[in-house]
Amino acid sequence: MQNQHAETQFAKDYVAEVYDLVIKRNPNEQEFHQAVKEVFDSLIPVLAANPKYREHGILERIVEPERVISFQVPWIDDHGTVQVNRGFRVQFNGALGPYKGGLRFHPSVNASIIKFLGFEQIFKNSLTGQPIGGGKGGSDFDPKGKSDKEIMRFTQSFMSELSKYIGPDVDVPAGDIGVGAREIGYMFGQYKKIRRAYEAGVLTGKGLNYGGSLARKEATGYGTIYFVEEMLRDAGLGFKGSTVVVSGSGNVSIYAIEKAYQLGAKVVACSDSSGYIYDEQGINLETVKRLKEIEGKRISDYVIDHPHAQYYPGCSGIWSIPCDIALPCATQNEIDEIAANLLVSNGVIAVGEGANMPSTLQAINIFHENKVLFGPAKAVNAGGVAVSALEMAQNSMRLSWTFEEVDTKLQEIMKEIYRNSINAAHEYNAPGNLVVGANIAGFTKVADAMIAQGVI
Repeated sequence: MQNQHAETQFAKDYVAEVYDLVIKRNPNEQEFHQAVKEVFDSLIPVLAANPKYREHGILERIVEPERVISFQVPWIDDHGTVQVNRGFRVQFNGALGPYKGGLRFHPSVNASIIKFLGFEQIFKNSLTGQPIGGGKGGSDFDPKGKSDKEIMRFTQSFMSELSKYIGPDVDVPAGDIGVGAREIGYMFGQYKKIRRAYEAGVLTGKGLNYGGSLARKEATGYGTIYFVEEMLRDAGLGFKGSTVVVSGSGNVSIYAIEKAYQLGAKVVACSDSSGYIYDEQGINLETVKRLKEIEGKRISDYVIDHPHAQYYPGCSGIWSIPCDIALPCATQNEIDEIAANLLVSNGVIAVGEGANMPSTLQAINIFHENKVLFGPAKAVNAGGVAVSALEMAQNSMRLSWTFEEVDTKLQEIMKEIYRNSINAAHEYNAPGNLVVGANIAGFTKVADAMIAQGVI
């Protein structure tokens, strides 16, 4: 017992030492600090039981990206004015396979955002069981309000530089916020021209006519529901008859809503960056799809077709709506301590993170303290990158699977992520804590691969 206590203290000291180093080396990168702390807090029992991870300096190595690429992206707008944005690609850890992670085009993008996303991607990709490492990228370019020609010129300039660092067996980007099929298509065309080769596996999220996969668009949203369904089932619960609130109205949100409806839930609210809608009768998904996927309008226009619904400016108020299941599917840190307390006081029973790190550390603690079932992002929203890896496999074999084949594989992957996470939590004396379980299950696979491959 005394020896076990000593090992635990060594592990705590090791975690504190490396975390202090992260703060020192990466000042003012709050999102990155938050992501590292959330993982590190879970790993103390693993590090205490496995001194080899300390001996091989795994924490020091895993928090330092293998490569950080930053570049200028000059382009010309429709008025003939030269614009300049910043481009990023962080190739964080390649122990399990080619770097894999999306590209985000949004004004908020900076080094801290990309590093936090890339760090999370290491463990998320590990959890999928697919042979992919962790990476992320993007730009502070804002596609909103831009013409197709402006977006084409920007993405071509972006890919002209990014193409030097990626490839089917090197680094395989995909889409994220602000990057959909249109942007991926323009980038693929530019990459093909520069490389003078048809390397379909260099990007995922492609159109179906040139190497894309069926069910990719639905994957993150569907995967979110598949994971939460497993979490609910273990508690003797389910989606049928439940009231659900989903933030966001992009791909993740839309297809989480769709699958929740298929399982018998009623979704009463969703949002975009301007505000949220509340429809007591249940959100009309076809209207949301038309507004967002076809017409490119704001969610506020929903009330034109459904005047009984209510629109509220601002996004934070969506978590004041009573619900059984909350699915934050918009952006990082959208659920803070105040929002978490509101959800708890209104009787929420489960929270599944469809977005990347949408709950603050304080919010997560509140959910755990109040026995709310909580599914962390790196497990819950892994469905998108899982199907991206399946797209890579199809590209390598020059085959196309049916929607049903891909969806079946996705369901099995999400169930396996849940099982591995819950088992890891139990093994390290944190039964039911999926944050701890997902972090440990994702970490140990990567750490063991790093040790096997040596210090390189």
